[in-house]
Amino acid sequence: MDRFTRVPVREQPADLRNKNFDEVCYGYDKEEAMKEAARCLKCKVPQCRKGCPVNIDIPKFIKAIEEDDPVNAAKIIGEYSALPAVCGRVCPQENQCEKYCVLNRRGDSVSIGKLERYVADYTREYHIDFTEKVPSNGRKVAVVGAGPAGLTCAGELAKEGYEVTVFEALQEPGGVLVYGIPEFRLPDRVVRSEVENLKKLGVNFETNVIIGRTITVDELFEEGFESVFLGTGAGLPRFMNIPGENLNGVFSANELLTRANLMKAFDPDYDTPVKVGETTAIIGGGNVAMDAARVSKRLGADVNVIYRRTEKELPARVEEVHHAKEEGIQFHLLSNPIAIHGDEDGWVKEIECIKMELGEPDESGRRRPIPIEGSEFRIKVDTVVMALGTSPNPLIASTTPGLETNQWDCIVADEKGETTHPGVFSGGDAVTGAATVILAMGAGKTAAAGMIDYLESKEK
Repeated sequence: MDRFTRVPVREQPADLRNKNFDEVCYGYDKEEAMKEAARCLKCKVPQCRKGCPVNIDIPKFIKAIEEDDPVNAAKIIGEYSALPAVCGRVCPQENQCEKYCVLNRRGDSVSIGKLERYVADYTREYHIDFTEKVPSNGRKVAVVGAGPAGLTCAGELAKEGYEVTVFEALQEPGGVLVYGIPEFRLPDRVVRSEVENLKKLGVNFETNVIIGRTITVDELFEEGFESVFLGTGAGLPRFMNIPGENLNGVFSANELLTRANLMKAFDPDYDTPVKVGETTAIIGGGNVAMDAARVSKRLGADVNVIYRRTEKELPARVEEVHHAKEEGIQFHLLSNPIAIHGDEDGWVKEIECIKMELGEPDESGRRRPIPIEGSEFRIKVDTVVMALGTSPNPLIASTTPGLETNQWDCIVADEKGETTHPGVFSGGDAVTGAATVILAMGAGKTAAAGMIDYLESKEK
């Protein structure tokens, strides 16, 4: 066995997968997982745990896989994470746990994410359930938002006997996991399975409830909830404010992905109202941009990703960029849109861009893109998708007196997740702005501990 080379993961061929919504990565089978697990050095002081926002005992669960005991591995992961099948698929392990693996010094880190996925998929496939509902302590808490932060917080509270109700604005729990991440990266069945596990713990879900409209935060307290967690994410899209953004055929990535996911564009039996045309331009370079590009490709468009810096500065995961390139998506780097032009009927006809060069680093630490005068060019497109990041929706803050937000409409919370409103906690994208699934989970876990401390400090 080569200690310094990871076991490769089988994938759908690129020229096949770019025409379907089936999962790209097949994951490890038993033999592959055991072989990959055997690469772990079982460090006495495991550095990999440093990079895990939920502090999973990584060497311990990997050792269980090596010993062909995925059930025990699942129990170990379950002590720390409520969403292992999700994390194993979409977390940026290369910048977290795997980044700190000592094998990185001479070769490939252990494929921690793929091993976590193997464990979660094994337990789901063989219907192995070790969920134990804890007797109720009689105390009611509310969780607003059924995304990764809310689901994690709900699970942690339910394990301690709290009666948890999760309120979700959309018709299905999962938040960004079901409406934002495409089926080929994270199948809905995987998310539903994780949600079902929470239901077995006693978590109650109420969907189609918009907090701030259907009911306010203060009214939740009036109904007997003793503490509230706000995990409402950051779903408000940003635009460039350039000429032509109001033309027909201009979408936000949120709109495109939500329509494609919740209206089942991946299912040939559904007539989904998403028309990407023959040629689409995706503006942005993050993971959401890659998702929008790859969805558009599967819906039949020739896709152009337009990004104002170089490939080195692309914020998307290397794996996602690699997959996008394999699938035939074109990248226009060091380019920035300056206008969108339409036809006489008000539909997008072409996008006008300008070439860029990199100057000195800006506040993000990346070199600032500077327009090159006289370098304008145009690309004929039918659709333009803005994937420029998101910010929190101000609805809850505007309907909750005493809840402080900052200049970006993010909820202000301390290191325990406690906000300026008594009894209200928050975490994830609602506090930090758009970030990763695992960071949101870590915030949900932290806030749950803070809520328990808060509730235990006050008389029932």
